[in-house]
Amino acid sequence: MDYKVGLLGRIAFLSASLFLLAYTIFDSWGVFMISLLLILVIFQIIYLIKYSQNSYQKVRIFLDNIKQDKYSQLYPVKFDGTENDELHIEFNAILAKLKEDQAEKEANFQYFRSVFKHLSIGLITFGENGQIQLLNTSAKRILNVENLTKIDEIEGINKELHLAIQNLKTGGSELIKIAHPDGIMQLSVYVIELLMRGEKFKLVSLQNIQSELEEKEMEAWQNLVKILTHEIMNSIAPISSLAGTIKSDLESKIDTLTEISPQDLEDYQMGISTIEKRSQGLISFVSDFRSLAHIPVPKFSSIAISKLFDQLEVLLKHQLDSGQIKLKKELDPKELILFGDQTQIEQVLINLTQNAIQALEDCEEKVITLRAYIDEAGKIILEVSDTGKGIEEEALGKIFIPFFTTKKKGSGIGLSLSKQIMRRHKGNIQVRSEQGEGTTFKLIFNG
Repeated sequence: MDYKVGLLGRIAFLSASLFLLAYTIFDSWGVFMISLLLILVIFQIIYLIKYSQNSYQKVRIFLDNIKQDKYSQLYPVKFDGTENDELHIEFNAILAKLKEDQAEKEANFQYFRSVFKHLSIGLITFGENGQIQLLNTSAKRILNVENLTKIDEIEGINKELHLAIQNLKTGGSELIKIAHPDGIMQLSVYVIELLMRGEKFKLVSLQNIQSELEEKEMEAWQNLVKILTHEIMNSIAPISSLAGTIKSDLESKIDTLTEISPQDLEDYQMGISTIEKRSQGLISFVSDFRSLAHIPVPKFSSIAISKLFDQLEVLLKHQLDSGQIKLKKELDPKELILFGDQTQIEQVLINLTQNAIQALEDCEEKVITLRAYIDEAGKIILEVSDTGKGIEEEALGKIFIPFFTTKKKGSGIGLSLSKQIMRRHKGNIQVRSEQGEGTTFKLIFNG
């Protein structure tokens, strides 16, 4: 029965009863009849009030449930054709729709939260009170923290970064250098101010552009190298050739040159020999330049890292034994496979291990550790660690620059070559070092 029909029917029945009561009063039907009709009218009024209150109570409870997001309650339906059934059916239909909308909204929220969490760019949102609302995995990794609750906590990580986040307005950006366990990071900090439901908050993005900067730096070095090799080789090769020719000619005719004193001839020979040696030295130097600009394209294949470590140990056995150095090999898992150019990766490991051997000179504890594992992000990591003197902080930021070296003897291109090889493998090389404790070079392969 429709609610309106039920209500109108009760009002009509009450009106008829009142009319009949009035008729009996004026027609003098007797006290009993009047009393009976009066009682009937009172009961009908009470029943009508209860009927209205019952419906109102149901509607109020229904609205309270909606206000509190309680969509799971079901109203019983007896299918007896009463207005209660119709009201309950409508309530249940509305609750089902609201529940469906809530589930869809929750699914969308979880979807965007998951996307936000796994973006490679670090993202942080915080309100005017400084309370952090969202902090994704990349931001935690960049800041090297497990969690943050207040934006002011970043001041303890890096004051420059905290100042930039606080002062930057919408569209503002700044480059900040921060120290990280995996090496120095160049962060591009970008800020957007947003307004949602009358509340202001900031969205901060943190992007490590160290790789991009290094790529541009290496590209600039390669362009310089190409120009230098072209110009220097064009000049040096003829000089070296001419000096060799003159030297040979003088040696063949030395017996016929009577007007030149023996001392002068000796000086000529010494001078020409010096020119030849210096020219050859310059050619060798330019060859080092060339090697930086002409790294072959990697020939990718499956590399068993355990065998790679074994081969490395055999190659460097004499140097390790001579220096009384202990070599440790750690693999997890033991059968770890890497996809890359075996010759080039082997060359990088040789460079790093030889550097480690030299760093262990005059050290009491002489241990080099080769380690291979898969990190949390699924990247394959190769590490070369030593217990040597460590690298000075000033030199740490320069060791990958071509021709920079801290050694008495060395060209300064080994680490630059290693970095370029890792770039060709879509990977990266990082260094961590502490004075008096040792150095660890980490090769990161993205897979």
